[in-house]
Amino acid sequence: MLRATSELEFSKEKNTEEISQLASLVLSGDTSTGEKNSTGLPEKTGYPDSVYIMAANVFQGIRFEKSPEKVLIKYGNEPLRSLPESEDESFQRSSYELAFSALKFQDILEAILIDSCIFPSTTIPDHLSSLIIVMLYDFQDRKFQARFVSDNEEPIAEVQEVENLLNSFKIKLAAALARCRIKHDALSIYHILPETVRNQELRASTLPLYAWINTCKISPEEVYYSLKKRGYNKVKSVLHIDDKVFAVDQHCYDVLIFPSRLKNNLLNIDLFKDYKLIFQDKSRSLAVHSVKALLNMDDDILMVNTGSWYTVAHMSILTNNNTSKIFVCGVKSQAKDPDLKNLFTKMGCKNIEILHEAFLNIESKDHRLQKVKVILLLPHCSGLGVSNPVEFILNEHEDTGVLKDFSQGGTSEDKLHILVQQQYEQLTHAMKFTKAQAVVYCTCSVYPEENEGVVKKALEFQDHGIKVQPYSGTHLRQCL
Repeated sequence: MLRATSELEFSKEKNTEEISQLASLVLSGDTSTGEKNSTGLPEKTGYPDSVYIMAANVFQGIRFEKSPEKVLIKYGNEPLRSLPESEDESFQRSSYELAFSALKFQDILEAILIDSCIFPSTTIPDHLSSLIIVMLYDFQDRKFQARFVSDNEEPIAEVQEVENLLNSFKIKLAAALARCRIKHDALSIYHILPETVRNQELRASTLPLYAWINTCKISPEEVYYSLKKRGYNKVKSVLHIDDKVFAVDQHCYDVLIFPSRLKNNLLNIDLFKDYKLIFQDKSRSLAVHSVKALLNMDDDILMVNTGSWYTVAHMSILTNNNTSKIFVCGVKSQAKDPDLKNLFTKMGCKNIEILHEAFLNIESKDHRLQKVKVILLLPHCSGLGVSNPVEFILNEHEDTGVLKDFSQGGTSEDKLHILVQQQYEQLTHAMKFTKAQAVVYCTCSVYPEENEGVVKKALEFQDHGIKVQPYSGTHLRQCL
């Protein structure tokens, strides 16, 4: 017995050493991992079971379908058991990020599963294939090390089953990953990604965070003072500075800029918990400030496709000293009204009226909208101009399909055509509101077809008897 135990221990030590060497070979070129190690931060320890389940369900809905002759792994049609919807933003963020990562590396992960002989030998049902993919991505990201499991977490049987499978194949998986890296002559699997995707990720990692001040609850000076007490210094620019700093945006006086690496720290301070500072993409702040510049004291506003309710709140706060009323259309479910009103009350917003009709179904002569002088149109778009698609989904309530476009570095022509047509229909409908003096059209797209192309076509549609003066926000576009 003693000898058998010793042999078992030796075998475990040998396996661990082999895996460590293989993982080092595969991931040695991963800059981000190297930086984390050099700064002494703890290694990744995995996710709770519930995150894997949600990530697998997201991945199942956005994964790339392949033609029958190219199918390596069958995913099945049965969804994983649904979990109660969590309002925890960190839980949702982790799930979306894991699904997004698995999607970017779908082809590579599938090839590794085939090369390591997990497929087609496994007896695990097809509907767990998405779970295998997302857990494999995390497994290799942890360099095939054990996952930390909290004693307070209730285990999920499907996750345990997949984890046991991956652990039993970990040496073969590490070897398959190493062969994949060698085959592509890549320092890590990250370097196998298309250049457009890698450039997007590099851009996202260097862009700062933007947060606007809720001046209904706190003054900018009070925010500066509160941040200073917590060790944040006000500077002119947050670029290339490693300390805890912030700066005031040059285009929007109520918007602060922070280095992106500080987000987790900032989320834990009262300014953000109490709705005094709100993280949001700068394009939304530019949109509401553009509207504000066009308003008189008693002008009403019509907002279309707002996405995030924070955009509505920001518009309300900017017009707090006016007698303006903000109409928000397209809220389909009246069941949301109490939650929205509660949110707006917490944020100090008082001049918002919710319309349940879709914008295209609202007549230009609607008696409620006769004082509307500016229409803010934020159409659904490709979203490829944003720095972080996961934050875009969380903050703007966008569809997870945007992750598919980001994972490929672009939007398909068919989808782009559909989006452009929808944008054109909404913009031309907005131009029918003859009492409105301006339409602010704002996208998060880098495609000219969704920007200048739509505006130009809509202006051609306009009746010749009505004078139109297109406004070019060149100075705004340059700062996005």
